[in-house]
Amino acid sequence: MNQNVMKMITPLAAVIIFGLGLLVSGMNNPAKIRGFLDVFGDWQPALMAVMVAAIAIFALAYALSNKMKQPWFHSIFHRPSLTVIDKRLVIGSALFGIGWGMVGLCPGPALLNVMTGQWDVVLFVAALLIGNRIAHYTVGPAK
Repeated sequence: MNQNVMKMITPLAAVIIFGLGLLVSGMNNPAKIRGFLDVFGDWQPALMAVMVAAIAIFALAYALSNKMKQPWFHSIFHRPSLTVIDKRLVIGSALFGIGWGMVGLCPGPALLNVMTGQWDVVLFVAALLIGNRIAHYTVGPAK
């Protein structure tokens, strides 16, 4: 297949696989997420397997990609430009974690759950987008 076609098909396939993984694992269920985060209460450790598997698969794929000259379906690798753990990263990560921990959804599952039309999920995604824009204009984009 033509490389331009693969540039479009590959992200679509990745999104479909990611969405199916979220559904099969239950990561789109806020009650399951809150149960996982409730370490000192009624802890539900099942999502630990999802996270460990995701980390292992990503680590393997990342290690293999470092040995490649270029990706299979693109001309360049898109690697993170930020490599330093600084105050901005730590504060942003903490706010992100607190936000999705309170609701029980991180952005990926929330976008998946928007399709259900549930008002609280739509409100969460709207707040997420508004917060993103506020951060962009007050703190500035990451460089």
